[in-house]
Parts: sequence; C-alpha cells; structure tokens
Amino acid sequence: MAEIIQRDGTWAFDGSTIRITPGLHRSVPLFRQTYGEIAVPLEAVSGVGYEPQRKRGRLRMRLREGADPLLQATGGRLPEAADPYRLTVDADRGGVAEFVAEEIRHALLLDQVPKEPTAAYLLPGPPVPVSVRSSDGTVSFDGTQVRIDWADTSDRVKRATGPRIIGLGDLVQVEWLPNSGYEDGFLRFVTRETAFSKLPPERDPYTLDLWGSVRRDLLTALVAAAVTARLPHPSTRTGGAPADRGRPPAAVPAQADHHHDVLLRRLRELGELHRDGVLTDEEFARTKAAVLRGFQPPSCGAPS
Repeated sequence: MAEIIQRDGTWAFDGSTIRITPGLHRSVPLFRQTYGEIAVPLEAVSGVGYEPQRKRGRLRMRLREGADPLLQATGGRLPEAADPYRLTVDADRGGVAEFVAEEIRHALLLDQVPKEPTAAYLLPGPPVPVSVRSSDGTVSFDGTQVRIDWADTSDRVKRATGPRIIGLGDLVQVEWLPNSGYEDGFLRFVTRETAFSKLPPERDPYTLDLWGSVRRDLLTALVAAAVTARLPHPSTRTGGAPADRGRPPAAVPAQADHHHDVLLRRLRELGELHRDGVLTDEEFARTKAAVLRGFQPPSCGAPS
C-alpha cells in the first residue's frame, strides 16, 4: 500500500485502485468535498507525476481520454483548486508523494495499461439522485430525467414556461461552462429539439445561467457529470475516438421535416408569451430573430 495523507486530502494506492479522499480542512473547495471519495481504477490512468515547489508541491494524475464522465462533462474547465485529481503536498512530504507516484507508474508499466482513449467510461461519475441550487434555479437529476425549477431571479421568460422536465432519452449532450466571477457560466441541456437553437443562456429554458456564487454554481458540474455518465459514450458519436476534451461533440442532425416542426413550435410558444404580455415587442423581436438564426439550415456549399 502506497499512501500519502495531507491537509488537502489523501491518496491511497493498493496496486489496482487509487482511492482519492478530499480533506476536511476549510481550504478544500466545496466542490471536492461534495464530490467525495473517488476510486480510480488503474486502467483509467494515463500518467501521474509530482511537481515539487518551494513551499508546497503538487501530485497530479492524468486520466485516459473518455475514462471519466466528470472530465468529459467539464471539458477540462474545472478550476485548478477544484480538480479532484490534484493534491497539494507540503514540501517536507515531497519524498512520500514521489514514492506514491512512482508506485503508480510502476504498476502502469507492469499491467501495460494503454494510453489510448477508452471506448467506455471507467469511472461511474457522481451518484444519483443529485440536486444543486444555483443562481438561476435548482437542477435535479434522478437517473432518468432532469428537472429545472427556476428561481425568483430567473428571467421572466423562463419563469413563464414553468419547471422544465427533460427525459434522458431526449438528451443529446450536456454543455457546461463555469462561472468565473468575471464571466457568467452556464449549464445547457441539448435535446433533439433544441440542438439547432442557441438562445442566450439567460433566456434559454433548457439552460441554467450561472452568474451568482462561484462556489455554489460550481456544483452544477456534478449534475453535468451524472447526466453525461448515462448518455452514450462519446466514442459512439465520433466514429471511434472520444470527443476532444473541451470541445463538445457535434449535435445529432434532425431530419428536415422534424426540424421545421420544432421551429414552428418554438415560434408559436414565443408568440403566446408575446400576446400574454410576458415579452415586450422588443424582446419578442430579438428572441424571435435569435431562434430563426439558430434554426437556419447548414450551408450546402458555395454557389457555382
């Protein structure tokens, strides 16, 4: 057993699994404490290394592409402190950290673990049910459907549509961008009907606009990962290799007649909101234009 215990957390390697437990100190980000313990199978690991520094070093683990639904959902955009595969190590424990890293590297060589992308998720992702209250509302996932309940501060268009319930079978993918404190983030649920409609996050009834507490909004990545873990693996959508981290896989194209029906339905919903006084003339015109732009069919090539 190779083990290192730090204020930031604990890594323990038994030869087949690296068990990562977040620390309980107040300096450990809420995201890592909420995500909890992670059991990483050796076959999911691409590499590991220790980076010594003057006061504190860092023990880092790299996972194979497509192995972890959390990394797939967040696209490598988790803040460094919230990264569960990073451990801050006191300078006087650098030797222990290097020993743990060397034991994992040695096992990778002995087991001949490949570095190529995986064809299936090797980690389960967050358990369900999972529910997170964000700045734009509360999002929940029970393993079969996503539910969004809007907050009083949500845009009135969203509140007018009421709670949004999305079945897992209707989802194409999940897009997530963190709230940095300087720029808003979002959690978008892309369905077959909305794949071609890119409304602004603050008006999209399938998107949580993340603009409030960075610490709290970061927890929406748990929902993003839990849903991603239950969607088809990216290798099935890209013809063999998982989608590049940080670049969402291409949306599944809809047939022309279905595409047209969805457009008419969205325009009809907007018209009803306009007639009911929920949308002003200016808001209706701007939102309608955004929907029409989003539903434009792809170009078939330059004219001859």
